[in-house]
Amino acid sequence: MLIIPIKDGENIDRALKRYKRKFDKTGTLRQLRSRKNFTKPSITKRAQLQKAQYVQGLRDAVEI
Repeated sequence: MLIIPIKDGENIDRALKRYKRKFDKTGTLRQLRSRKNFTKPSITKRAQLQKAQYVQGLRDAVEI
């Protein structure tokens, strides 16, 4: 749970902006979306391999 201390006389908009920034930094929403659907470990590994092959292909193309 995020706690944002509000100082005396502080604008509520500024406090809300601080809350939103802190919420984004924690990555709570990204984590919830990733947990929404289960992906098998083999699919995750395959995606990582495909990404690595793609990046390596780009690097090889630049070197040539």
